[in-house]
Amino acid sequence: METVIEHYGIWSLLPPLVAIVLAFKTKQVLPSLFAAVFVGATIIYKNPITGFAKTIEQYIAGSVASPWNAGIIVFDIALGGMIGVVAKSGGAKAIAEWLGRKAKNAKSAMVSTWAMGLLIFFDDYSNTLLVGTTMRPLTDKLRISREKLAFLTDATAAPVASMAFISTWIAYEMGLLRDAFSSIGVEINIYSAFIQSIPFRFYSIIMLGFVFMIAFTGRDFGPMLKAERRARKTGKLVEDGSTPLASKELTDMEIKEDIPLRIYNALIPVLTVVVMVIIGLYVNGRMAVLNGDDVELIKRLKDNPLAFTVIRDVIGSANAAVAMMWASFAGSIVAMILVLTQKILTFKETMEAWIDGAKSLVIAIMVLVMAWSIGSICKDLGTAKYLVGILGGKVPATIIPMAVFLLGCIIAFSTGTSWGTTAILMPIAVPLVYQLSGGDTGVLLYATIGSVFTGAVFGDHCSPISDTTIMSSMASASDHIDHVKTQIPYSLTVAIIALAVGYLPAAIFKIPPVVSIILGLAISFIIIKVYGKKVEDLDKVTNA
Repeated sequence: METVIEHYGIWSLLPPLVAIVLAFKTKQVLPSLFAAVFVGATIIYKNPITGFAKTIEQYIAGSVASPWNAGIIVFDIALGGMIGVVAKSGGAKAIAEWLGRKAKNAKSAMVSTWAMGLLIFFDDYSNTLLVGTTMRPLTDKLRISREKLAFLTDATAAPVASMAFISTWIAYEMGLLRDAFSSIGVEINIYSAFIQSIPFRFYSIIMLGFVFMIAFTGRDFGPMLKAERRARKTGKLVEDGSTPLASKELTDMEIKEDIPLRIYNALIPVLTVVVMVIIGLYVNGRMAVLNGDDVELIKRLKDNPLAFTVIRDVIGSANAAVAMMWASFAGSIVAMILVLTQKILTFKETMEAWIDGAKSLVIAIMVLVMAWSIGSICKDLGTAKYLVGILGGKVPATIIPMAVFLLGCIIAFSTGTSWGTTAILMPIAVPLVYQLSGGDTGVLLYATIGSVFTGAVFGDHCSPISDTTIMSSMASASDHIDHVKTQIPYSLTVAIIALAVGYLPAAIFKIPPVVSIILGLAISFIIIKVYGKKVEDLDKVTNA
């Protein structure tokens, strides 16, 4: 009988370390990720030749074969095609010029980007792609660096989607909570437990406020300040020698001089995608519920299909990748119909624009596939289990939230997956804190739940092998490693604040979470005010 290896000890850390070190050293993400997967496969199969074969056959091809991953790839391609048509039709330029008249300077453009990030709350993938691609023409015009746009896009996506009352995250989170509470023998309304955990999502909540303050004050620090000054002073939106995760087919697409610039040629396709994602989530979720075995939910769906709790549970049961594919193709078709009926482009030109838009995401999709591959390698090596084992049973109950948050940060950064991190930690953290606290189901328990979810979000934000981080770079046409390097200081700042005023005092002194959040936002503002410096105001020049 074959022995099942739970983890490979310290060797399980080698692939993510290889990926991260090589990516930062070479600034070439694809070969760095490939090398990491190859190293991991070689460790597992103890032979470099077999490791090479398995890297391609099992991990790279296997990642593409996953129905969820394949759905995300198709969504990216179709959405890229839609964006290509919108750009070629002049719609993107029209909306950028309209926003430019409303957003007179960089501050208002960045605040608008932050607000759009909050509005597209139902899915973090849709959020990053729609916000980044929609706002990029305006931020480019106002000389806002691509690194800054990627940060604004990335730092609002997962925090919002993970806390939204209706989103693609909620079923997954409620499923983890249901299993966790079942394991400790506590019966509770799972949605109520989800809601009660939100005030303890200190990192996510403070990060949303931090992003707004950075945008509103126009102050930056660290590598982001350097990037912003470069963009404002020289007009260089990316660093010399960098490799933006979007091709010139899209970013440098030329528009005919005689094309009328109409906002609705961009707005209608984008709104189509947003609306169709929501409708698609409901339709797909409804089919899943009716074909499932949850008798009580089926009855509620048939009796009152539009009730909030029913819609919430139905959307939570949906396959988000399927809904997103429907939405991106619907957006593409609507964009094509608009340009063809107005005779802005010929059918041949429309198809060429769609293909150019799709081609623009090829490199980013390859990076995504490699990121998924290294995620599979880390799972097979037991990277997360090894890291959990280091801390297991070695800490008192009152510092469990802090310890779990830190461990979540490390695991998510090392593996690039927030969902995988929560899946590993939640079944361990909840029973652990419940037992060590003598059966407490109050503040300590919910602070621990909040720390699991937000530690995963932090690590996902910072990791160069995270799919949402990659998609943020892709949508913003930013160099991926430059995005990671400029975002890490901000994420670390918020994480330290969340620990200092949130997870520690909430667990030890039972300080109400609202007090922690207010203190966290206040400290964030002070740090930005004291350490942040204003980028020289060249708005008059850029708007001239």
